Amino acid sequence: MENQTVEIFRIQFVAIAVSAGMMAFVFELIRRKKLREKYSLIWFAAGIVMIVLSVWRDLLDRVAFLLGVGYAPALLFMVALGFGALLMIHFSVVISELTEKNKTLAQEIALLKQELKKNKNS
Repeated sequence: MENQTVEIFRIQFVAIAVSAGMMAFVFELIRRKKLREKYSLIWFAAGIVMIVLSVWRDLLDRVAFLLGVGYAPALLFMVALGFGALLMIHFSVVISELTEKNKTLAQEIALLKQELKKNKNS
């Protein structure tokens, strides 16, 4: 039983350290202007949820029981995977919007070039 407690504590410690490290890394990216604030919200939400579930062990056990997860620390990985999926969907939407804007800008530039060429020849 004591060996299992040490293992759970180790998993808890690693989860807290990784979550805090991820949040510090995201903060540093924002500080260096490599990541915009609006895109960091999901990362910070993921980090906070992971830290809360890691620190509040009883909550992790209850949520794991409600979801039918036999090994509560495995729920941390499920939550991380869920946030990863959210991030992929979010960035897919952002990329789709940027693709449309890029296409529109390319078309507008082509029209402006054509108009400039027409005016030059006149």
